[in-house]
Amino acid sequence: MDSARTASPKRPTVVIIGSGFGGLFAARALAKDDVDVVLIAKTSHHLFQPLLYQVATGILSQGEIAPSTREVLAKQKNATVVLGEVTAIDVTAQTVTASLVGEQFTQPYDYLIVAAGAAQSWFGHDEFAEYAPGMKSIDDALELRGRIFGAFELAEVAAKEGRHDEVGPLMTFVVVGAGPTGVEMAGQLVELSNRTLRRDFRHISPADAKIILADAAPSVLGSFHPKLQDATKKSLEKLGVDVRLEAMVTGVDERGITVRRKAADGTTTDERIEAVTKVWAAGVAASPLAKQLADQVGVQVDRAGRIPVQPDLTLVGHPEIHVVGDMMTLDKLPGVAQVAIQGARHSAKEIRRHLKGEPTGATFTYFDKGSMATISRFRAIAEIGSIRLTGFIAWLAWLAVHLVYIIGFKSRLTSLISWAVSFIGRGRAERTITEQQVFGRQAIERLAEIEASAAKRAGTDAA
Repeated sequence: MDSARTASPKRPTVVIIGSGFGGLFAARALAKDDVDVVLIAKTSHHLFQPLLYQVATGILSQGEIAPSTREVLAKQKNATVVLGEVTAIDVTAQTVTASLVGEQFTQPYDYLIVAAGAAQSWFGHDEFAEYAPGMKSIDDALELRGRIFGAFELAEVAAKEGRHDEVGPLMTFVVVGAGPTGVEMAGQLVELSNRTLRRDFRHISPADAKIILADAAPSVLGSFHPKLQDATKKSLEKLGVDVRLEAMVTGVDERGITVRRKAADGTTTDERIEAVTKVWAAGVAASPLAKQLADQVGVQVDRAGRIPVQPDLTLVGHPEIHVVGDMMTLDKLPGVAQVAIQGARHSAKEIRRHLKGEPTGATFTYFDKGSMATISRFRAIAEIGSIRLTGFIAWLAWLAVHLVYIIGFKSRLTSLISWAVSFIGRGRAERTITEQQVFGRQAIERLAEIEASAAKRAGTDAA
């Protein structure tokens, strides 16, 4: 495949890796500059990752939080979108190598913005992923949707056939990680079982589902103020979530999870939780491209695989390379969307200054716009500087902020309608699961086994 560079070679080329918040906002920030922007990403969409849990629990469709990157940038004449996974960056030759379906292509650059983000981390136990999927992509969310709704379907059949010992594990859901994603997921699982599904089954009561939130940390939402941590824990427990802190996961398999808990006297005990559906919402690891860049410029990545950057977000010795978002580490900046967005705009401004012959190297200053997390419908927490909000007011603030950052008017409108249906009413329009989802296949196979067993017993009884 020829190089993706199709525009005039006379203009500088800015290559952007990644179509997340960092990549997309960098591309848009360069819309009026005399450069050719080439955005290379391994997915065809821009993902609003903070709302993935709502796709997993049937509130939103994937299209509402993942618009086509090509559509978003279609009117930006200096931007070219290329689908492919970047496999190599050569900082000396100033080239990026990517592949699509096994076919490689090379793209030269004058400036490079690396915003490849981060993936889920199972803290060295990647084998856990098979039974406890993470929540970092649309595929993850759809897989979890299949597992969550499939668990209720299996429980219904098991109860109908008198296999009551199977119902408990099928209706137990464990969320690992008590950060914002874990808290929001646990809250929505309660809403799903207590409100949405409560009248849909005949042999089980979805409200009997057990939701467990486990974390090795001593508190939920560790980055928030202690008062908000306490308020969140109390709200979750009031909803019926079993919050288990200082509980380190030591094992995960098809039927359950093992956690190691520390007692007041310092002793530890292992506890087994029988649960078919597990959600992993703990830990992130930067894109492998961070380590590749670090090796070439002579720096060390941190424990999460993030590369240290200069105060202006460039790499040491390479002012033409900018790294933004979850891939980089600088002054303990949080791994949130606003860091990526503001970093992308800062890097675009630095490139613009260089093109104009103006001084560069301006220090990136992060403006903290606050942190938020929903607990359940009409209930959230928000921390904006010294202002701390809880309850309905915080939920309204959360709603407004998320509507602003959803890309596209159509997606905002449909998201608002979906929220109205789910939060004011009980319905969730996005409950479809397909055979393409792993648990969907497992569920169908298990249902077939149960039905075959029942048919066999019926035949024996008749004889």
